[in-house]
Amino acid sequence: MSTGAQAAGSDADPDGLEDRLRRFATIWSRAIFPVTATSMTRTEFEQHLLPLARQLGTALHAVPFDPALAQGVGAALVAAHCTEPDALSRSLGVVDSYLVLYCGGGPSGVRPDDLRARCARLQHALAAGFARALRERTLSEQEAIARSALTARTFAEQALHASQARFRAVFEDAAIGIGIADLEGNVIDVNEALTRMFGGLDSVVRARNVTEWVHPEDAPHVWQLYGELVRGERDHFQVEKPFYRSDGTVLWTNLTVSLLRDPEGRPQYQLALMEDTTERRLLNLRLRYEATHDALTGLPNRTLFFERLEKALTGDSTRFGLCYLDLDGFKAINDSLGHAAGDRLLVEVADRLERCATAPGEMVARLGGDEFVALTTGPSVTARDAEELAVRILTALAAPISLDGRDITVRGSIGIVEGSAGERGPAEVLRSADITMYRAKSAGGNRFECADPEADARAITRHGLTTALPAALDRGEFFIEYQPLVHLGDGSVHGAEALVRWCHPQHGTLGPDRFIPLAEHTGLIVPLGRWVLEEAVRQARFWKRRHTDGGPLRINVNLSPTQLHHPGLVQDITDILDRSGLAPGALCLEVTESALIGADEDLLKPLRHLADMGVDIALDDFGTGYSNLANLRRLPVSVLKLDRSFTRGMQQHPADPVDLKIVEGIVSLAHSLDLAVTVEGVETAAQAEQLRALGCDTAQGWYYARPGTPDRIHTLALADAV
Repeated sequence: MSTGAQAAGSDADPDGLEDRLRRFATIWSRAIFPVTATSMTRTEFEQHLLPLARQLGTALHAVPFDPALAQGVGAALVAAHCTEPDALSRSLGVVDSYLVLYCGGGPSGVRPDDLRARCARLQHALAAGFARALRERTLSEQEAIARSALTARTFAEQALHASQARFRAVFEDAAIGIGIADLEGNVIDVNEALTRMFGGLDSVVRARNVTEWVHPEDAPHVWQLYGELVRGERDHFQVEKPFYRSDGTVLWTNLTVSLLRDPEGRPQYQLALMEDTTERRLLNLRLRYEATHDALTGLPNRTLFFERLEKALTGDSTRFGLCYLDLDGFKAINDSLGHAAGDRLLVEVADRLERCATAPGEMVARLGGDEFVALTTGPSVTARDAEELAVRILTALAAPISLDGRDITVRGSIGIVEGSAGERGPAEVLRSADITMYRAKSAGGNRFECADPEADARAITRHGLTTALPAALDRGEFFIEYQPLVHLGDGSVHGAEALVRWCHPQHGTLGPDRFIPLAEHTGLIVPLGRWVLEEAVRQARFWKRRHTDGGPLRINVNLSPTQLHHPGLVQDITDILDRSGLAPGALCLEVTESALIGADEDLLKPLRHLADMGVDIALDDFGTGYSNLANLRRLPVSVLKLDRSFTRGMQQHPADPVDLKIVEGIVSLAHSLDLAVTVEGVETAAQAEQLRALGCDTAQGWYYARPGTPDRIHTLALADAV
């Protein structure tokens, strides 16, 4: 292909999906071409498989998912003469190993675990389509043979010698079972193939009446069709029917029964054609089992569990209780003892869980990894029943498990959801159970928690905010409000603290307590913090240029623990100050006391560097942690910022004398170490006066101003106090 053509192909297929489909079709053709009776070359055969590969890829990502799309692929293989048993097994192997690998990526957003489950169901549907097409093709050919046999027999009645010999040859040597009975159901004749199907005893078959071959698994309409046939109301019917052999085993067949009429058109005989499908049925059952059960533990897997759960949630007058279990500390066991030991532990856990759910309507499944679910259903299931099931599970796990000569104690966290059918879908129920399980784990584990719709809503909101954070920063949804820092001596504005806000499209304006912990957890706090610092420094520089007669001498910006550990912190701050032209002394970085408890020299080194540059470091929320006051000597801080809990203690009349003594002692200590003292949460004039009398340097709070837009800083007066 020319360079231009390649470029065009790249534009048409930016994700490379078509190339990956072609590689999948190549692997598929190499696997089954040697066992295919076809006149095509291998290249032609590969081109023939490409649309089938594309059909499987489409089915893998279809919404809603419909595994029946793969049945047409199985039928197409039979139409292409891929009828050898190896062709089916090799095709299933290729789909299992390579379909998700080459076709897993796509716009559907289906999770990898769900893609594997879909792939397993597509294999089952492909095998079913292959078997059905092969059966129909065989029956079509064999029924033609049988009709030829009957025609030969009719002709034999007219020309006895030659015709009878020809008929017997066809009748006896046919590959499928053939039997003839009268309209009363008495068996008149059977061929060798049919006799072998029933165990090889000719007398057992010939002595029977057709109506005696009733089986408990007969389809409800089988005998209705039979009655219509012998009455002459239909000419034939085809069903899947089981029979009992003489030894008690079950023979599964595809049965076609046709009505034979005399020359005047009156019903005369019934002709039965039987194809033995027992092995094929066992194969389908095995494929179904493998597609719906976990290979390691033998428990039902996610696919079968969702089928059972969906059935329970759509039933009439059905209640359910679901226990979602996650093992506590399983990763540590895998890491310390190895994955083989971890697998043995999972098998033992699965065995114990199975023994916990033996009552009617109960089942246990493994969703993957160390996650299991237990489901109980029935018209009278209550929350108490679900809790009792959870207690049985935790009790069963309590006994130590011996692995490699060690007794391992297994703990688990369980989330319980119960309710009535029709209220929620399977995905919503499982999501609620998952959220509840994590609440149990956060509470210390080895316990269960029951679902709480309000807690679920909060968790879903947190998740939504977490996923929206990166795009929100790109879209400019964050903004900064400024709260002034005021000299307690004369009430003048000393500076301002930059406080970031999120203008969320759905939830409105969110304070930092709603999203800063999420940003910390995801690591987005680093770019977000850099943006806040850039904006705050830019605003401080603007203030100094606009208000040459005075203005905020310092801008305070909060640093999170994650930012403190970021290796580029010092360089980022240096670059921001250099670009803005703001003097380092006009910047104060606030670090919480808890972030510096037990801090080693590696963590303090960046702060020392910044302090040496002239940047002020404030120890925020001072008084809430457990740091030794003597450690203040080794911390590169220049400001102590007292926590608002001290000011709350001054709201009562008279003020709490203990709080006053503590604040007085802290102020005295700070001043002896040449540290300034700032107080948060000042809301009344009485608090401001007490803090001034105690020697505090600066304060902030609603008494002076709420956080607001930067233009309010220079219009602040004490009359604005709340």
